Amino acid sequence: MAFTDQDIHVMDSIIKRYPRSRSAIMPLLHYVQSREGFITNEGIELIAKKLELATAEVSAVSTFYTQYKRKPVGEYHVGVCTNTLCAVMGGDAIFAGLKDHLGLENDGVTEDGKVSLEHIECNAACDYAPVVMANWEFYDNQTVQSAKDLVDAIREGNPPAPTRGPNSLPTWKENSAVLAGLSDGRAGEGVQAGEPSLLGLKLSKNQNGAK
Repeated sequence: MAFTDQDIHVMDSIIKRYPRSRSAIMPLLHYVQSREGFITNEGIELIAKKLELATAEVSAVSTFYTQYKRKPVGEYHVGVCTNTLCAVMGGDAIFAGLKDHLGLENDGVTEDGKVSLEHIECNAACDYAPVVMANWEFYDNQTVQSAKDLVDAIREGNPPAPTRGPNSLPTWKENSAVLAGLSDGRAGEGVQAGEPSLLGLKLSKNQNGAK
């Protein structure tokens, strides 16, 4: 797709947030991803031109961070944490179960374009292991069956709300725009921090109060 005048206006507004224009590389990449669904060569060239950088510099950032995709992913990109704690708690079994259920390998996309699948590293949600994410939204304490139910509901057009975060699941493009710094007005929706995450704070307050 061609970038519109409105796209250019948004990109310029993102650049203006930073005292050094090159600092806008990452949000601009997220914005391109929100428009295209992935990072295209045209998007990289436009960002490089806007920031007066070599295309190789922009491309290097886009390939270093795994949240940027250089090929199309599903409307809902499902990631299964396979790092140590999640793996021990069942993450490996969940990932294997979803690969079999969807008929996909790592980084594969279903034929209907609804779901893509990736094994991912730690998302700092170990207190809810094993964790599955869809478009970077949390689905906590998953099992093989609940993860299968999640992707089935997504493909049927009725994704359940994340465990924490917004009251309904944004699409890949919608959340890419949020990561670019464009507010969707939903920052205060849903559960922000659950009991397991707050337990340490609670224990600390109780201990300090007892002194």
